[in-house]
Amino acid sequence: MKTEYPVRLQVFLAKCGAGSRRSCEELIRSGRVTINSRRVTELGTKVGQDDVVCLDYVPMEPSRHTYYFALNKPRGYVCTNHDPNETAYARNLIDIEDRNLLFNVGRLDKDSQGLVFFTNDGDWANLIAHPSSQTEKEYIVRTDRDIAKRDMDRVWRGEVRPYKIKSYDIIDKREVRIILTEGKNRELRRIMEALGYGVKRLTRVRIGSVRLDDLPCGMYRKLTAHEIRSFRLMGGNAK
Repeated sequence: MKTEYPVRLQVFLAKCGAGSRRSCEELIRSGRVTINSRRVTELGTKVGQDDVVCLDYVPMEPSRHTYYFALNKPRGYVCTNHDPNETAYARNLIDIEDRNLLFNVGRLDKDSQGLVFFTNDGDWANLIAHPSSQTEKEYIVRTDRDIAKRDMDRVWRGEVRPYKIKSYDIIDKREVRIILTEGKNRELRRIMEALGYGVKRLTRVRIGSVRLDDLPCGMYRKLTAHEIRSFRLMGGNAK
């Protein structure tokens, strides 16, 4: 993953595996980043090849390799990489030497399971996570009581503000397949709660063209070149 200098600070951090460009912007704004021991909060700041950039006083270096993984996250694991109140990190299920460079693309809450991407490519992550991409995320939701079609129609029509789903398919009395294109924090749980349902199980089974399929719970695999490229094409950045 070649870096051409000078480079904007948020782009540099993304290439170091600190997160997507948008999340790196938040790191900068929060005062956690220094260049040559000087704290920087300006997003337009440029980094030169000889500059020393630190995040939380840890030196950052762009990786020479890019990684793209699909993980079937079990319940009980968190997607964040830093939380003093947690010990079960989803990233730790990926057993590679450069694991510390990986970050998740989008989130699944602690009580949910299923497909999550991990990468150190901030530009690629931004293509998927940016609202303009309209990346589809497909979920299977199991509820505590029978699901009424009229309730799902309401949220599909946008009547349960501020939530809206792209489509749905009732699988059986207490299970529904739902497709979102945004996926705000705990959005599906809040939708179901607003409709009066308790969520017994929530599983993400697809992101874009990538399906969970038979990947065992707690296991991961590399994304194929075709899968990686599909998001670049979707974002108008074919490579």
